[in-house]
Amino acid sequence: VPGGPAHPRGCRAGWREAVAAAAGALQAGGLVAVPTDTVYGVACLAQDSAAVRSIYSLKGRNGAKPLAICLGDVERLYRYCQVDVPDELLRDLLPGPVTLVLRRSGELNKDLNPFTSLVGVRIPNHPFMRDLARACSGPLALTSANISSQGSTLTVSEFQDLWPQLSLIIDGGPIGDVQSPECRLGSTVVDLSVAGKFSIIRPGCALTPTVEILRQKYGLVLESS
Repeated sequence: VPGGPAHPRGCRAGWREAVAAAAGALQAGGLVAVPTDTVYGVACLAQDSAAVRSIYSLKGRNGAKPLAICLGDVERLYRYCQVDVPDELLRDLLPGPVTLVLRRSGELNKDLNPFTSLVGVRIPNHPFMRDLARACSGPLALTSANISSQGSTLTVSEFQDLWPQLSLIIDGGPIGDVQSPECRLGSTVVDLSVAGKFSIIRPGCALTPTVEILRQKYGLVLESS
């Protein structure tokens, strides 16, 4: 990454330039480090099979561990997923620090998580990520910016060992409290693929409010995963 990370903070023109640069790097098949509402992530185009393989290689990630997709808006979710819950439920949880696992549609790249009929969907409550997702034609594949099995990262310097393999690094500053272990938990991952039920795949950072919404407002039954 020539010159180190790009900083999107400041004027709107700088923000637009950072979004355009990141979108261009992704469209060219690159991997881009991005800030989210939970931890730093690495993104690529989900529909680009070579880029998806590059993310697994970058992280030393087990090929049987799925990648989530990231979108800018709830409306776009219906193209890539089969949804068995009310639209209002989606909007109560998204955008936010939650990954919703749903049945995938035929629109999604067959090489992305080919071993499962499900897909996790993220709409981070982070303006840069939402603008970037909107600037790309298809969904982004998104994973945390760290070597697999190592801790998640809250600043760009914490994943400096990955920099040489990234096309671009967007520095959004520290995410949350760097001293707090809770801030490194990542999103709460909830399986909503079975009508009327939900299960928790990863407790993450938003477990209590997420369970409260699903049980009390929508009457879904918690299954042990």
